[in-house]
Amino acid sequence: MYDWLLEREEVGEPIDFPVDAETAGERIDKVVAELSPEGISRSQVQQWIKDGAVTVNGQAVKANYKLAAGDHVSVKPPAPELLDIQPEPIPLDVYYEDADVIVINKPRGLVVHPAPGHTSGTLVNALLHHCKDLSGINGMLRPGIVHRIDKDTTGLLMVAKNDNAHISLSSQLKEHTVTRKYIALVQGIIPHDNGTIEAPIGRDERDRKMYTVTNKNSKDAITHFQVLERLDEHTLVELKLETGRTHQIRVHMKFIGHPLEGDPMYGKSKRALLEGQALHAAVLGFEHPRTKEQMSFEAPLPDDFNELLQRLRGM
Repeated sequence: MYDWLLEREEVGEPIDFPVDAETAGERIDKVVAELSPEGISRSQVQQWIKDGAVTVNGQAVKANYKLAAGDHVSVKPPAPELLDIQPEPIPLDVYYEDADVIVINKPRGLVVHPAPGHTSGTLVNALLHHCKDLSGINGMLRPGIVHRIDKDTTGLLMVAKNDNAHISLSSQLKEHTVTRKYIALVQGIIPHDNGTIEAPIGRDERDRKMYTVTNKNSKDAITHFQVLERLDEHTLVELKLETGRTHQIRVHMKFIGHPLEGDPMYGKSKRALLEGQALHAAVLGFEHPRTKEQMSFEAPLPDDFNELLQRLRGM
């Protein structure tokens, strides 16, 4: 419905949209919170409303105002807080680097970019120390970052070192020409050797930190999977992303009843066998932004993932 709004990332970017029939009857604070960038809470939106940053048909409203079809909502959130992001000598596993792009094998536990309250110890801090030159398209919080993987997901990530490279890589992601294959260990036995999960993903209304399969304020999401190995109570799968939604694999696998082993948000086991979800970005392929050469990289499973597999195999 509002897919073009849900593509937004920057906190200070305006929101401007007409209300459709599906959204009519909803509270203004709830709708704006759902369409705001990740990390913006409903209470923050309510403060925006009090400050006059949210209007309906050009008029200030209260947080409990219920929208009507045809209303026009305008939101001018405050500019994001300027954060002091410093280079840090954090070791990086560099798979490839030239003047345009750098490919990193990210370890478990490393957050990709800073956020309010978390300005150090991230991949961006490490990149600023290592590279010196990164694209500025995403601003000071995410220089060079064209895509992300979750904190506890391991594996390959590409980073742009200049604006031209950033534009090229971002375009490839949008056009679904980037190859991204993941290895995951999921709970339960998947009976089919392969399949495709095509289910839209949006924020969970009960917990905005989480995502869920929903038709409301969602984006199309497609994940292909192939079974690699069946173990006693788990299945090892290869997953290929056709789209790249937040938490896509984690949400889709939960949706079909096979959540990732160790997933603290979407898993169902109280006794996790791994610190964080068993998900590894194993293959990354893209067209080099300058030479147009097809680049492809593959990273082996991290040690803790391999050790878990060995235990489950009884070796």
